[in-house]
Amino acid sequence: MRGADTFTESLFTMRRLEDFVPQSHPLRPIRTMVNQALAKMNRLFASMYEADIKGGRPSIAPEKLLRAMLLQVLYSIRSERQLMEQTQYNLLFRWFIGLSMDDAVWVPTVFTKNRARLIQHDAVITFFNEVLAIAHKRNLLSGEHFSVDGTMIKAWAGHKSFVRKDGGDGADSDSGGTGGFQGEKRSNETHQSKTDPYAKLYRKGKTASELRYMGHTLSDNRHGLVVSAVVTQADGYAEREAAKAVLNDARQVANEPGVEVTVGADKGLRRRGVRSSLP
Repeated sequence: MRGADTFTESLFTMRRLEDFVPQSHPLRPIRTMVNQALAKMNRLFASMYEADIKGGRPSIAPEKLLRAMLLQVLYSIRSERQLMEQTQYNLLFRWFIGLSMDDAVWVPTVFTKNRARLIQHDAVITFFNEVLAIAHKRNLLSGEHFSVDGTMIKAWAGHKSFVRKDGGDGADSDSGGTGGFQGEKRSNETHQSKTDPYAKLYRKGKTASELRYMGHTLSDNRHGLVVSAVVTQADGYAEREAAKAVLNDARQVANEPGVEVTVGADKGLRRRGVRSSLP
């Protein structure tokens, strides 16, 4: 017998938000580790805000901010507006962040403003280091054998925003510098993006030239965990110089007698500049 296409919604539910999350979901162990790291950051969080006795409107809890930011990275959500939209209807996101079914989701601009406070006080870096400390305590890091790599990150700026620094080629026109640029020679020395001034025109290999940044990671080979990460402007030396910097940090952390730091890298990094940074 064919079932009826009906929709009946209960006024009340006796299930908790956690009941909707499968026990085998990978976010469960991640949330446990995240909460352990956040508990150790309580003193830092307290120093970031005025004392309760002085009154004022409560901010978004920094713990919830960091959990939401982590979701944005794990699920490659491209903007805070989309993150807030998905949190509105995604029960998994609400559970991970710490919002109940009835809690209102933050306005994107409010979320962005509160996030700036975390960045200002290096709370994101501290959070990353606390997670690393937990991984080290669980013997998940070797501290000796690493892999270094870089990748290109496309900037949120189009070619039409890449205009002359001296104000030419329609940079101040109503079209926002959207005049025809085909056939015109453009470079980072003479041009700059109006919407993202730090982005650089860059290409690698057979890829097209686009406004980009470069991301660099250092991974511990024992379990493939990232132990250091940095974003730089894109140029021909960024990957090599960033690799030397993160390797130098790893060498300082492993500053023990008899410990030899080894690193694996692709062919583009097997140059004298990187090799000389190893102990």
